[in-house]
Amino acid sequence: MHNTRLADIAAQAGVSEATVSRVLNGKAGVAPATRQAVLTALDLMGYERPQRLRQRSNGLVGLVIPELGNPIFPAFAQAMEKSLIQHGYTPILCTQEPGGAPEDEFTEMLLDRGVSGIVFVSGLHADTTARMDRYTRLTDRGLPIVLVDGYSDAIPAPFISPDDRLAARLAVQHLVDLGHERIGLALGQRRFVPVIRKIEGFRQAMAQLLGLSDVENLVQHSLFSVEGGQAAAGALIERGCTGIFCASDLMALGAIRAARERGLSVPGDVSVVGFDDSPLMAFTDPPLTTVRKPIGAMAAAAVQTLLEEIGGTPGKHVELVYQPELVVRGSTSSGPLVNR
Repeated sequence: MHNTRLADIAAQAGVSEATVSRVLNGKAGVAPATRQAVLTALDLMGYERPQRLRQRSNGLVGLVIPELGNPIFPAFAQAMEKSLIQHGYTPILCTQEPGGAPEDEFTEMLLDRGVSGIVFVSGLHADTTARMDRYTRLTDRGLPIVLVDGYSDAIPAPFISPDDRLAARLAVQHLVDLGHERIGLALGQRRFVPVIRKIEGFRQAMAQLLGLSDVENLVQHSLFSVEGGQAAAGALIERGCTGIFCASDLMALGAIRAARERGLSVPGDVSVVGFDDSPLMAFTDPPLTTVRKPIGAMAAAAVQTLLEEIGGTPGKHVELVYQPELVVRGSTSSGPLVNR
């Protein structure tokens, strides 16, 4: 490595060029912290580490996540990857594009690679109609697994979830506080655990806060996409809803589109609340009020739990539930009916 590079790395690491040279040549007599500072400087400046200085991985860990179209999933994957790398593991990311390889094929491929464990995010474990023996086969052979965003009594493994019931309650409470009484819920297919839980939270909140026991007409199922949100919200607006809670931010963006398509303004005529607080939602038009899913805490817990299992702690059948929080931005206000 020539001297200008040595000088740059020395400056970045805050050490002498001679020290950089010693580290790169694998010479003794350098304090571990100093050595680490030099290697970090190399990484930050985009230089490759010499072969002998590369860390041996502790092992491979599979991350199986849904499509990357919804920005919450790449954010999740990134948080887990960062945490795994810090612990010396190499993540293998498997994303399920529609029409691509199904989850079971990814699982087979990961087993062939000899992974130390697998984290499944919003996988078939969240689908109440799917068979759960695909997971029990893994736990039976002693493979550490962690399941995020979904739940089943049948799988003896740790689950990491947001509190979906509370998420719905927070959204309804916010809309009621603004004076809305016709509040709708737009979400994905009925067979998913997070959907079932959000409906339970919605029913409970509507009964307690507005005294409404029959909310069947205020719940609209569609797909977890912008188009799905547009279709579901369109139906709810036609039924007179002035406030809508959507089960994902993408659906909420669709709901805003549905309102505008009918010549209504958001939040002037219709208030919209999303769920996830995925990246960029602060910059939409209007900036989206949403219920933030605590992905940092959930990703850290998923990795921590998996590493404990890899370290020999038997996987317990337990669900760790993380609190969402309401983030108020510009897509909600007191509606027109409220002001009269």
